[in-house]
Amino acid sequence: MAESLPPTRSRFPGSGLAKGLAVTLRTMTKKSVTEQYPDVQPDLPPRTRGVIGLFEENCTVCMLCARECPDWCIYIDSHKETVPPAAPGGRERSRNVLDRFAIDFALCMYCGICIEVCPFDALFWSPEFEYAETDIRDLTHERDKLREWMWTVPAPPALDPGAEEPKEIAAARKTAEKLAATAEAEAAPPGPAEPTDPQGGVS
Repeated sequence: MAESLPPTRSRFPGSGLAKGLAVTLRTMTKKSVTEQYPDVQPDLPPRTRGVIGLFEENCTVCMLCARECPDWCIYIDSHKETVPPAAPGGRERSRNVLDRFAIDFALCMYCGICIEVCPFDALFWSPEFEYAETDIRDLTHERDKLREWMWTVPAPPALDPGAEEPKEIAAARKTAEKLAATAEAEAAPPGPAEPTDPQGGVS
């Protein structure tokens, strides 16, 4: 059995006390910096994990966020609606309609998995952090409150000037340009008719 080593002692008695007093003296000579919260709001980093905002127009009720949440703190309810065909002769389609989207922030551990797995960019981090409640049951926020926090989400950082344009934006721009060209062609006045000869040919 290995012998236990004797406890180590400082070389000079009272050296630990002297070191502590030295730290205290150095701190006493420095100017204290006090954050004047809540009168002055803190300058938060752009990627602060404050609260989760919901952009419900992008939500397709795929339930992926609720399934992947390790705390099971996301509650989603929906129903199916029948959509009429887009063109004559087409078939009807069914789509999910969001009825309830709630997050219990008393259970949430702010891991961000729900935001990362959302395939349609419906969830975002907001730097808003002032949502304390006196009753723990009030920490379950419904989709209306989550929608309000969406407007506090900071804009994404600018892309590198030499980076390629995202495919989604390029496709949207091409579609908008085609629609604008079609609208201009329809709005343009018709040109003068070409004269025809008596045999019916174009002169």
